Amino acid sequence: MAQYEEVKVHGYEEFCRAVAERKGKDIFAYFSGDKDEQGHSWCPDCVKAEPVVRGEMEHLPEGSVFVYCQVGDRPYWKDPNNEFKKTLKLTGVPTLLHYGTPQKLVEEQCFKADLVRMMFTED
Repeated sequence: MAQYEEVKVHGYEEFCRAVAERKGKDIFAYFSGDKDEQGHSWCPDCVKAEPVVRGEMEHLPEGSVFVYCQVGDRPYWKDPNNEFKKTLKLTGVPTLLHYGTPQKLVEEQCFKADLVRMMFTED
């Protein structure tokens, strides 16, 4: 059995609720463009990065939480005033971040398994 908890959320409010309910835990969040009914994202970089990030999840710390968050459709994401950009200061998707720390991988950095593993394994 996995030593971490995975939570799937959609949108900013669900993300905030998931984090609030797990206060005090080690939280890693992956932000991706929305997927359609077939499971395809409008964000090509997200499609490329997801298998890399998922491939490194075995390195997540014991007892940590992995939040998979779909940020919305492309027009919502492109709005500079969306909550993800304004409040969480996200600049692109995909983004993988260690919540509550400055550690963050953005866009092409998420394609690099060694960087993803480093984020999951460094204290």
